[in-house]
Amino acid sequence: MLRTLIQSLAIAAFTALPLAAKELATPEGDVLLTVSGEITNTNAGESAQFDLAMLEALGTETIETTTIWTEGTNTFEGVSLKMLAEAVGFEGATLRATAINDYAVEIPLTDAVEGGPIVAYRMNGAEMSVRDKGPLWIVYPYDANADYRTEVIYSRSIWQLDRIVVTD
Repeated sequence: MLRTLIQSLAIAAFTALPLAAKELATPEGDVLLTVSGEITNTNAGESAQFDLAMLEALGTETIETTTIWTEGTNTFEGVSLKMLAEAVGFEGATLRATAINDYAVEIPLTDAVEGGPIVAYRMNGAEMSVRDKGPLWIVYPYDANADYRTEVIYSRSIWQLDRIVVTD
């Protein structure tokens, strides 16, 4: 009985390891997102690179919401910022999110919560082109929580995202 209990505890402890302890694959498709800085899990030198398949493999979250930049209610699919943080092992307190045109915003790691923002790669079932705010857009569940309908949060909703640097 004691042996079975010890084996069960060992198995539970092993399977409860955070995603940051898992090794990241190497992108096979076009790299959409590069994460660097204060991270523990890398796959390209000191950074973590993701193609679309790798982002999808982290788990897909869906947000149905209106935005101040689009018409009507839209459905966004992507990986939660929380899951991305766990997969890469964010160790800093601030994310510097930068778009392909070098526009950058700072997002506190405290925003990476369950039910919070996602790094969206689809809108209404279609991959987003650069022309349509893609390929990646940080989208908050604006309609689900009034706290997400502020100028501060809107300013963090960066589109055409291609890199994140994690800092203290």
